[in-house]
Amino acid sequence: MVHRKRLYILDTNVLMHDPTALFRFEEHDIFLPMIVLEELDNAKKGLTEVSRNVRQVSRFIGELMGDDADLANGLELQMPDGLKLEIGNGRLYFQTELTKPHANLLAQQSLADNEILSTAAQLQEQETDKEIVLVSKDINLRIKAAIIGIPAEDYFNDRALDDLSLLYNGVRIEGPEFWENHEPVESWADQHRTYYRLPLQKEELWHPHQCLALEGDNGLEALVTRVDDKHTELRLATDYRQENHSVWGIRARNREQNFALNLLMDPEIYFVTLMGTAGTGKTLLTLAAAMTQTLDDKIYTEIIMTRATVSVGEDIGFLPGTEEEKMTPWMGALTDNLEFLTQPAEDGEWAREATNDLVKSRIKIRSMNFMRGRTFLNRFVIIDEAQNLTPKQMKTLLTRAGPGTKMVCLGNVEQIDTPYLTETTSGLTFAVDRFKYWQHSGHITLRTGERSRLAHYASENL
Repeated sequence: MVHRKRLYILDTNVLMHDPTALFRFEEHDIFLPMIVLEELDNAKKGLTEVSRNVRQVSRFIGELMGDDADLANGLELQMPDGLKLEIGNGRLYFQTELTKPHANLLAQQSLADNEILSTAAQLQEQETDKEIVLVSKDINLRIKAAIIGIPAEDYFNDRALDDLSLLYNGVRIEGPEFWENHEPVESWADQHRTYYRLPLQKEELWHPHQCLALEGDNGLEALVTRVDDKHTELRLATDYRQENHSVWGIRARNREQNFALNLLMDPEIYFVTLMGTAGTGKTLLTLAAAMTQTLDDKIYTEIIMTRATVSVGEDIGFLPGTEEEKMTPWMGALTDNLEFLTQPAEDGEWAREATNDLVKSRIKIRSMNFMRGRTFLNRFVIIDEAQNLTPKQMKTLLTRAGPGTKMVCLGNVEQIDTPYLTETTSGLTFAVDRFKYWQHSGHITLRTGERSRLAHYASENL
């Protein structure tokens, strides 16, 4: 069977979402209807990420066209000419004539979606040697296209991976036969820590700071410290379930929480991602580790918290006050956990007030809107609700880190509130997938809810 060359018609929302979509179709051709250019022109003003993406699309198209002299000489953009794309053998075409009415479309031809469908239907009639495919992030437009017989697809190139179940979870669980399968094993002690070196098995894949749990009578918990072509080096994990290893009065309640504290308390790990459902302890563990290393160990000078300000319900409107006061309603998770962490057991009200004043002086709440251009030195930065960030926003925040700064991203990809973001396109998913091979990063997925029996049952059954 001979496969026909494809001609992809791009919807406006694809280019708004990813301006590099023009270069993602390799050997296939791209067609931009006139209404798409009109919508891009209408959305170019503003400081939002969509507006920036639209302006970048216009720059890309301008670079492909060349300088003004080329346009003045009447550059041919209709079929079968078009612009040569920089990647692959595909070409970019523009609509140069109006579409004729199609009886099987809705009568309101002024609607942008219906104009795109009319263009696609006309191209199907004219370009019989090519397979016409409409690409859109709008599921309703794809449904309309299917009704009138036009093949339609979602835009998949913005996904970090095809299935969320393939996402790296940071934990590897092995049985008692693990040691036998990795002989010979070397072991030694250094600065009161126990290390193991194992030969790397065929097709075995380890990641830096991956967590290993061995089940059985001789079970242990360890973290990968180094991986090379022949060996894997492990270090026994500190047991933060014990009272003598508590972090700001907090002890781990399960295996995943213990691994999380090992990652959070290691100053050589500059980037940590914690994923998990509600009540798994992400914020509490991170705040406890941040306060211990900032107030007690003096590793960091300040704790900075920020998050994406995406509402769950209706927006409550304008918020008065300074930047920190405007962000306070969004930081309920911070205040709830701070109240728990700063309550003294026996010292009384005066000690509690003194502790609160000290903690508040070292914790700053910042808005993401003013992050561009900043550099954080020796800070412990916590990015809450990171599942609502786009990959570009995540890059903007992580590139703020200066020397001595640790960045921690918390989130639950099952609770995404940002439009057009999915579990596989979230900035948090991108960060977990792209940093899993870096020597100074770590990730753990928390699975067991520890908030309360009610919260755990609701998370599992609603």
